[in-house]
Amino acid sequence: MRWRFWMPRQGKSCVFWTRTPRGDVPALPLQVEPQATIAEIKNLFTKTHPQWYPARQSLRLDPKGKSLKDEDILQKLPVGTTATLYFRDLGAQISWVTVFLTEYAGPLFIYLLFYFRVPFLYGHKYDFTSSRHSVVHLACICHSFHYVKRLLETLFVHRFSHGTMPLRNIFKNCTYYWGFAAWMAYYINHPLYTPPTYGAQQVKLALAIFVICQLGNFSIHMALRDLRPAGSKTRKIPYPTKNPFTWLFLLVSCPNYTYEVGSWIGFAIMTQCLPVALFSLVGFTQMTIWAKGKHRSYLKEFRDYPPLRMPIVPFLL
Repeated sequence: MRWRFWMPRQGKSCVFWTRTPRGDVPALPLQVEPQATIAEIKNLFTKTHPQWYPARQSLRLDPKGKSLKDEDILQKLPVGTTATLYFRDLGAQISWVTVFLTEYAGPLFIYLLFYFRVPFLYGHKYDFTSSRHSVVHLACICHSFHYVKRLLETLFVHRFSHGTMPLRNIFKNCTYYWGFAAWMAYYINHPLYTPPTYGAQQVKLALAIFVICQLGNFSIHMALRDLRPAGSKTRKIPYPTKNPFTWLFLLVSCPNYTYEVGSWIGFAIMTQCLPVALFSLVGFTQMTIWAKGKHRSYLKEFRDYPPLRMPIVPFLL
């Protein structure tokens, strides 16, 4: 679908039209001011097309271009006296908070099912028994702590630049998180599980890595939160603070991902479990893609962005 706006030179209202199979016809009984934002235009369109609520709409200057931001002003767009906006339906949307809570609550619950060895998992004689290995209990504490932390951060720390995401993504994301949680938990809590090769020394080293990276991840999330006032979409260059865990900003653009990967590497060393190692590898691959995208965005948006920073791994990647 294509929308067209005639931009008057003397600040008069714009007439709002849309391309339909029957030709160009007025889409709204209201006029659009040149100072109108994209968000306001979306709201006007929703009045006559309720099935396309604002979060579901994507407006672009080019069919293959990037979506315009809600705060963009119509008369400041790079167009002449006639502006043509292209509409794309993003599909049913769901809030990021709901997505994160669903993603993170699942692994927490699933892991505990295997830890307590509920019936039908390992055989009748193992129902509600516990492992004799201390590392198994420590792994449960660490895994549970990680996801409880994520749930609390979702509710009280994170501020999202986009309120929603496509509903279909929640099924893909939950399959990833829930599936890997079940796979890891099955082997770590299995009656035949054997502890790490180097015993207590390996577990202590891995625990130290895990705790340090969890604290670092939380510190970065708090630093990023402080950059964006509540209800704002302001973007700023993140810099280190007095908190030593934030000093990683000197070397990478997304230290929260660096710490996240480090946490799972520590968990993999602690449990010496192949599914955990694979989960760490897959997570690192995905977070590297996200980090590179954010890094490119920083470089494009801020001319004075620190040149020594890498996306996720200092000096390498």
